[in-house]
Amino acid sequence: MYEKLSSELENRILMDQNRTLNEPPRRVDNPHDRGSAWRPAYVRDADKILHCPFYNRYADKTQVFSFYKNDDISRRGAHVQFVSRNARTIGRALGLDLDLIEAIALGHDIGHTPFGHAGEKYLDELFYSHAGRHFAHNIHSVRVLDSIFPLNLTLDTLSGIASHDGELELREYRPDETQTFETFDLAIENCYLDKSNILKLVPNTLEGCVVRISDIISYLGKDRQDAEKLARHNEYEDTAIGTFNAAIINNLIVNIIENSYGKDFIAMDDEHFLALSLAKKENYDKIYLTNNLDPIVRPMMEKIYERLLNDVVTNNLESPIFTHHIELVENSYYRKGKSLYRDETEPNQLVVDYIASMTDDYFIDLYTRLFGETPIEFKGYFD
Repeated sequence: MYEKLSSELENRILMDQNRTLNEPPRRVDNPHDRGSAWRPAYVRDADKILHCPFYNRYADKTQVFSFYKNDDISRRGAHVQFVSRNARTIGRALGLDLDLIEAIALGHDIGHTPFGHAGEKYLDELFYSHAGRHFAHNIHSVRVLDSIFPLNLTLDTLSGIASHDGELELREYRPDETQTFETFDLAIENCYLDKSNILKLVPNTLEGCVVRISDIISYLGKDRQDAEKLARHNEYEDTAIGTFNAAIINNLIVNIIENSYGKDFIAMDDEHFLALSLAKKENYDKIYLTNNLDPIVRPMMEKIYERLLNDVVTNNLESPIFTHHIELVENSYYRKGKSLYRDETEPNQLVVDYIASMTDDYFIDLYTRLFGETPIEFKGYFD
């Protein structure tokens, strides 16, 4: 039984705060999911994401640097918090809905693989070679929150999560307010068939646009900061946004607010956009492209993928994909009374769902359990 505030107090809170309740579209018009004075619709979305069984796994997924026992470098869980903080700073100045911003930010990377973008690349290759479908973490984040765990989130939150791609910087971000669940679902399916369609995804709200640019703001300088902690000392060109994390965050946020206030789109000026693009290219050249996991992680993921796929096809109920993944999903609160996850999911998709859910440590432990050895050597604090 869920208790409710009295209708008198609900109305008083709304009147005192000069608010009305906005009920954005969800897949199912469930009375329990409707917003209230103390818990509006997007607050419910944020709460659902925070309590999703996969949310805890942010904490041990690579942001950029793998194979380090070092708590001073960022994991994906910290990145999600940085995105939320920076996006809410922009959103507050622009008078946007901070609860929607938080929900999108908290959920935007929940579909990410272990080992960062390298792990994403390897899983995409395997999924496509076996099933002719692509894997992308932003699309999989939607799958986690909308299908694996049918949380009944609002379209606004799901659209922002799907469209957050921080690899494509734009000078202007304009929302597509015409989206419906029908057009959204078609766009998502098209991304499985052709990855280039990801570049066509557009958030349906200004809040989603703010999270999208905040994703870049949040990793640009922080990845440089983390590289310095690992004694990777690089020189960066001093431009309008600066060269270090605090300056980059401050200068981009100030410029975005200056160029977006009172407008129906999010923008920065040419000077700051060019500086952001240059800084991102420098990060690729000096950090990301020097961080090669191919010789180690790619063959490990291939072996795990093939073993798990065989376990599903042969119905090996003792396999971890059954005992640690399928059972977890099917026993979750939001799947009660619905069709069984295994019955509705193609075998390759089951394997992809499982691998994408893993943390770095979980992946390594599973590899050791299945194959009795691991080629990974960690660098410790004193190495």
